[in-house]
Amino acid sequence: MQLTRHTDYALRVLIHLAAAPSARATISDIAQAYGLSRNHLMKVVHHLAQGGFVDTQRGRGGGFTLARASGAISIGAVVRHSEPDMKMADCASCAIRTACGLSGILAQATDAFLAVLDSYSLADAARNRRELAALIAALPAPDPALSEACAPSAPLDD
Repeated sequence: MQLTRHTDYALRVLIHLAAAPSARATISDIAQAYGLSRNHLMKVVHHLAQGGFVDTQRGRGGGFTLARASGAISIGAVVRHSEPDMKMADCASCAIRTACGLSGILAQATDAFLAVLDSYSLADAARNRRELAALIAALPAPDPALSEACAPSAPLDD
């Protein structure tokens, strides 16, 4: 199973926040540090806020932080929230679906995949906070000309 870019970015944002839970991050900081699309990242952070994973603050000194402790955020919950469709195959339009057992097998595999993710929290993914913080600190400094401390409160189009 392959996760979408949206979910990849969501997990990176959350791990970034978990590495320094007392710090407020901005879209520009994370986009530049990780080389991510700023527009896509804005949508990701907005979606994470809608799901209750991050708190956002607009304006000067704004940005976003974890909405709750990293140990209380399940990786499985983030993936379920971020993935629009967890189906591994499009069995609904298949000509042999009525006699084929593959859809049940794939559904069981998806359930097992999510069960493993449910057994881990964001704290588990960011368990080496000291090293993560050091690696994040070593990332390129954000360009002040691009700095923007607002986190979107509504979806933005690309």
